[in-house]
Amino acid sequence: MLADSSDLTGREKPVFQAKAFAAANPTAELAEAVIPRRTPTDRDVQIEILYCGICHSDLHTARDEWKSVMPTVYPCVPGHEIVGKVTKIGPAVTKFQVGDTVGVGCLVAADHTCPTCQHGQEQFCAHAAFTYNAPDKHGTAPVTYGGYSEAIVVEEEMVLRIPGNLDLAGAAPLLCAGITTYSPLKRQGVGPGKKVGIVGLGGLGHMGVKLAHAMGAHVVVFSTSPSKRDDALRLGADEVVITKNPEELARHMGTFDMILDCVSAEHDLNIFLALLRTGGNLTMVGAPEKPLPIGIFGLLFGNKTLSGSMIGGIAETQEMLDFCGKHGITADVEVIPMQHVNQAYERMLKSDVKYRFTIDMASLKA
Repeated sequence: MLADSSDLTGREKPVFQAKAFAAANPTAELAEAVIPRRTPTDRDVQIEILYCGICHSDLHTARDEWKSVMPTVYPCVPGHEIVGKVTKIGPAVTKFQVGDTVGVGCLVAADHTCPTCQHGQEQFCAHAAFTYNAPDKHGTAPVTYGGYSEAIVVEEEMVLRIPGNLDLAGAAPLLCAGITTYSPLKRQGVGPGKKVGIVGLGGLGHMGVKLAHAMGAHVVVFSTSPSKRDDALRLGADEVVITKNPEELARHMGTFDMILDCVSAEHDLNIFLALLRTGGNLTMVGAPEKPLPIGIFGLLFGNKTLSGSMIGGIAETQEMLDFCGKHGITADVEVIPMQHVNQAYERMLKSDVKYRFTIDMASLKA
């Protein structure tokens, strides 16, 4: 259905109304809503959303838990792990056709001209727009609305191709969890002959295991839970170390080329610095709420590095998707109807999922 909407300059722009699930305030459950979407401009792609993954960032934003950094504007429609079909394109679009299977990740806009964009790092562009809760430069709404919706309209440059051999529900989390782990593994040159540690076997960690294994590395999972040993080996780990066991840790001291830390809870980083070889790297992709103490001598002795990583640029995300297509990699998912999203949030807080939730958006139409 078309309606009229004015942008910040007062010009009227045609929009259509889309079903969605939105949070009305920090304490409200997500509930059915109707949101405006712009009709495609010259370089826009309109997408019917088939599946949308659930990320911890969705929960944090819906509940305004990052208000000191990024206050939530309500109504809030989360979702940045989007897979769907192209239903309409603007007249200047050249990369996609109606019917293509595509994805949208954490970004829906960038200026494409600044130095970071020119270096393929749109995620750091000063004018980048996240898929939800970012200022909407098109003026369709106060902020961008995410993938918990039946449709989305995105700039052509931010749309990604999904390999045809991948299960779409399992491919959705690749748009965040996949690129978040792929980017630092690639940057550190992970491959045959490298020994890589993955800390934590959750939504991010299980993707790190699959990707590092496919890259040819010797993969060791660090976990506090002995019950996760069998699953870690199933996912591609060569070894599992229980971090509560000092003898298991001692056997690996000073031997890792890289360790990817996927844990967002408070934990001791100095243990993992000690496990690195000379010149080794510890990369954080988990985001603990409180600062973690670091013993500087653990870095000095051995020329070790501690770094962080946040998603990746558009070209690198497409590279990750193609890599996953080549190796048949998807996330392990539990598919749920849209109406169960609030229960999924509560289960996610308890780590009661192996290893990601994906919403079947056909349920929204029902």
